[in-house]
Amino acid sequence: MNKPPYRVPLMIEIKEIPWNGFTVASTFSGAGGSCTGYRMAGFKVVWANEFVPAAQASYKANCASDSILDCRDIKLVQPAEILAATGLKVGELDIFDGSPPCQAFSTAGKREKGWGKDKSYEHGAKQKNETLFDEYTRLLRGLKPKVFVAENVSGLVKGTAKGYFLEILAALKASGYRVTCRVLDAQWLGVPQQRQRTIFIGVREDLNLEPAHPKPLAYRYSVRDALPWITTAWQDTRGTFTQWSGGESKPCCSVTSQGTGQLFVEAFRDKRGAFGKEGPISNNPSPSIMAGTVGNLWMQGATEKRKFTIDELKRICAFPDDFVLCGSYAQQWERLGNSVPPLMMKAIASTIRDRILSRIK
Repeated sequence: MNKPPYRVPLMIEIKEIPWNGFTVASTFSGAGGSCTGYRMAGFKVVWANEFVPAAQASYKANCASDSILDCRDIKLVQPAEILAATGLKVGELDIFDGSPPCQAFSTAGKREKGWGKDKSYEHGAKQKNETLFDEYTRLLRGLKPKVFVAENVSGLVKGTAKGYFLEILAALKASGYRVTCRVLDAQWLGVPQQRQRTIFIGVREDLNLEPAHPKPLAYRYSVRDALPWITTAWQDTRGTFTQWSGGESKPCCSVTSQGTGQLFVEAFRDKRGAFGKEGPISNNPSPSIMAGTVGNLWMQGATEKRKFTIDELKRICAFPDDFVLCGSYAQQWERLGNSVPPLMMKAIASTIRDRILSRIK
């Protein structure tokens, strides 16, 4: 097998990618991870929505000059306003994308214990995250795009959350779409990270085409592929510090917004006591980097112990090296932990481009 070197195109390169003629409107856009993936595949992101100020700042720092960012609460947005802003008519939008906040379904979070309760955001807003798929579906029915892509955590299809999953799936199909849903792992789509995401893809019924998900690559990238200067790393699994995985080369564990994934690079001491030393694992994939574990991820250079830098986390999360993240270290970590890795979305977008949109007559 001939594995190409790991490399994420720079933003300055992405800006020069020719437009493939297809348009995207994005909701719950965060810092722009998904949107960057669409742009890598040649799409034009004509409109996006994000209501968290810290995420808005990062999105604005990287988006195309002709892309519109709507900063309102999604519940206030009307389909007619999106169409008016983009100059499109009902049914003309190519892809309607959305990643409704996933904390309510994440296996790393409270799950059903948090259902029915407001989540508080750093700018003072509150909302019940498990209901936000309803807002996505409302806009979908008003816009009637050719294709939609909806993303969430893999926990949506597990345990008691399955009831929500079945309701969401039924509502999407009832909106006039042929829908398939797959749990995709970013480590098989060019990302040096084990990150499972539930991906809904729908194609409007009148187009007579079936949804399509990307096929996995024949290889994976390791932490060493992305960060060759790292020598040793460890994961804290509820107080027990172990290697991420065995001898074969694998990606990092998932970088998510909440959970128990706590990563370290070498034995050191903190308030909880001495951390035991084990063998090097630099050829392995990274464990998941979670937005809720800021300060618990460490790496070792040739002569130092330190936390991973944001630039290093960007590589593990498949973001361009020159992608601008705003805010504090913790806020930048959260942006990465909440984002779909751009290379993962590029694979999804490229599949839709080639196997669906390019076949529409």
